Amino acid sequence: MNKQQLAAKIWESANQMRSKIEANEYKDYILGFIFYKYLSDKELQYCKEEDFTENDIKSLSEIDSETVDHIKQNIGYFIAYDNLFSTWIKSGKDFDVSNVREGLSAFSRLISPAHKKLFDGIFETLETGLSKLGDSAAKQTKAISDLLHLIKDIPMDGNQGYDVLGFIYEYLIEKFAANAGKKAGEFYTPHEVSVLLSEIISNHLKDRKEIQIYDSCSGSGSLLINIGASVAKHMQNKNNIKYYAQELKKNTYNLTRMNLIMRDINVNNIVTRNGDTLEDDWPYFDENDAIHSYSALYVDAVVSNPPYSQKWDPTYKDSDARYARFGLAPKSKADFAFLLHDLFHIKPDGIMTIVLPHGVLFRGGEEGSIRKKLIEANHIDAIIGLPPSIFFGTGIPTVVIVLKQVRQNTDILIIDASKGFIKEGKNNKLRASDIKRIADTVRDRQTTPKFAKLVERDTIRENEYNLNIPRYVDSSANAESWDIYASMFGGIPVNEIDELTDYWNAFPNLRETLFATTSEVNANLKVADINKVIHQHPSVTAFKEKFNTSFENFDAFLKKELLDNMLTVHVPRQEEILGNNMFKRLEPIALIDQYEAYQLLDDQWEAIKVDLEIIQTEGFVATKIVDPNMVLKKKDGKEIEIQEGWKGRVMPFPLVQETYLKEALQNVQQNENRLVEITAIYEELLEQLTEDDKEEDTVNEAKDGFVNAEVIKLAKQIKADSKKNAPVEKDSYEATILKVETLITEEKELKKALKIAQAQLHLETKTTIETLTEAQVYELLELKWINPIIASLNNLTKTTVEELTTKVQALADKYSTTYAEVAQQINEAENTLAQLIDELEGNDFDMKGLNEFKTLLNG
Repeated sequence: MNKQQLAAKIWESANQMRSKIEANEYKDYILGFIFYKYLSDKELQYCKEEDFTENDIKSLSEIDSETVDHIKQNIGYFIAYDNLFSTWIKSGKDFDVSNVREGLSAFSRLISPAHKKLFDGIFETLETGLSKLGDSAAKQTKAISDLLHLIKDIPMDGNQGYDVLGFIYEYLIEKFAANAGKKAGEFYTPHEVSVLLSEIISNHLKDRKEIQIYDSCSGSGSLLINIGASVAKHMQNKNNIKYYAQELKKNTYNLTRMNLIMRDINVNNIVTRNGDTLEDDWPYFDENDAIHSYSALYVDAVVSNPPYSQKWDPTYKDSDARYARFGLAPKSKADFAFLLHDLFHIKPDGIMTIVLPHGVLFRGGEEGSIRKKLIEANHIDAIIGLPPSIFFGTGIPTVVIVLKQVRQNTDILIIDASKGFIKEGKNNKLRASDIKRIADTVRDRQTTPKFAKLVERDTIRENEYNLNIPRYVDSSANAESWDIYASMFGGIPVNEIDELTDYWNAFPNLRETLFATTSEVNANLKVADINKVIHQHPSVTAFKEKFNTSFENFDAFLKKELLDNMLTVHVPRQEEILGNNMFKRLEPIALIDQYEAYQLLDDQWEAIKVDLEIIQTEGFVATKIVDPNMVLKKKDGKEIEIQEGWKGRVMPFPLVQETYLKEALQNVQQNENRLVEITAIYEELLEQLTEDDKEEDTVNEAKDGFVNAEVIKLAKQIKADSKKNAPVEKDSYEATILKVETLITEEKELKKALKIAQAQLHLETKTTIETLTEAQVYELLELKWINPIIASLNNLTKTTVEELTTKVQALADKYSTTYAEVAQQINEAENTLAQLIDELEGNDFDMKGLNEFKTLLNG
């Protein structure tokens, strides 16, 4: 199975296994064991590279101090054979919780001195929490054994062409965060927010050969890792990136270290610290050698998502270099304390991004004073308003603030990105197109109506340093207005037609074709069929042709990039390459939103990326591999995994059937359609029975429960009676039963034949995939990867023209009825109602009420 399927399987099983343990705690166990497996597998991999034999590996123990020291010096730690993850798995029923306790304890003893700080105490959360996995040693053993077998298939051998381990680790963290409520914010920044910050920072740093990045509230480390991955796309050597991570909570700090170590980052490039960011600044020295290592930490980029509006103690902090220039944040809200800490640690040509609550933009007091000084010192580069409910466990509005130590420009880019998202469960989520739109806007510093505005410092001064986004960017939809003149006399207001200027500019002469101006403020619609006139207009036809010309060889470009180079294409950067090419083609095309087009590409890219990763890792042969389709089924109250047919590792069965097995597929589909038709026919026949017929218990039972046996029994009786007595009359109750019986017989035979045909088609599809020629593989991949992108892009012009048609039709309908006509209709209805009142009867009080109502209706 691919990495997405494996991650989903592990999560589903883990979620069932955790019983009453809270998700926030359970994550520490499963993630801890994944990390231990990683370390065990890495040691085995190193030993094999050093030509250790199987017997040598089985002899690994603390007694052999020379081998222990050799391994420690090279990988930073040592694990004896008996304590390896794979040994635990092999021990089967002999495995015991004590094996884990002994293994974790031994690991702590056998850390290399040079890596002591990186590994020391990293399993502390796991060690102390083992007792929560069961109230007896036997229950703890079973729970741990289940966990070990759950994660044993995660590949960690370093031969993967893509980061399976990292993907699964990130997947599980995100899933646990979604189930952890408010506690999720302690350890996880949503992936999409991480990607956004990564894109902003990597664009600023992309020309540098060596980079240092720092997260002052690192949580699980995912944000820092995403920044590194994004920056690495622009570098030749990813080992030139150094990571600094600081985290207060020990449990979360352990997650940071595990996550960084498992991402194949050189351990010498990982510097972590468990400490209070605000109370104890990152030390100017190595805490193990304070005298000889004096060196302040200044980095190329700082990123953080600190706890929002947390209380802190500013006592004695006024002399702290981090706060001396700008002042102290109020003790009830540490938001600006975190911001100033991050700002202090960036180099003059560095950049920082920080996620904070929206209130930091406009709150007064000490925060207002700090904000003013930051603006006057020209540090704030951009402000990005994020959608609500984008973080797990909180719905409060948040902003990303981008700051720099030195800037040439003095304006501030303010972006309202609060409207761009999709809804997923309780949370909102940034789409790929939303992220790209924001990142491109920050890069180009461009003003976009309803989205972004470059605001001069003088304007901000006039607003008393209030940076509240709605003061500068109005992203709300225009309120609907009604023109008084057009409401009274009909026609369409010229100013409302003017609101479609972008369309009129893109489609010359179309406005004149549709509308005739009757006065300086009003116009009439000249055509009866708006849709037909717009679609057939020469300017609209030219618009479509221009788009088609621009994209006429886009499919060939995609084939060259994805099919011809599938074994060598650099997957992490490829979507950006495709997107840039698409943007260039869209430059001369008016009206079409480039980011909407980019989203269409991204919708397909996720599936393409998975296929490319599999092919690059396993080779071209992976396209012809068929795997067992394993599903979970309940048996005796327990869920077990069983096989239900087959599925292509890369090639989808339906696509292969539609392409190479059309006749067999059509035969199956026809039979499936006939089955649906049969059911509908005999249901309708039974519905048509009279009430007297329905009094027959058997018929009611057959009708309500579709008990076919009862209908067949009735039919036999009717046939027997018809031989003895008179033949069955047409359209009679008996005739209906016989028709239903015929249909049921046909249904039974068809189901049997269909089951055989479906099974044959399924096996034939399996064989077809396994015997595909190279040309057929390329044809199928083109159908799977390329065609959906081209089809969705080609639909953009149609959608654009239909949007204009809808808007023009709405304008025509809006003023199609004048107020006078509406008033006349109301008057006619009132007169009719008044006349009807005269025909009503009632007691004295009823009649007095009706007469009063009639008087009101008559004015």
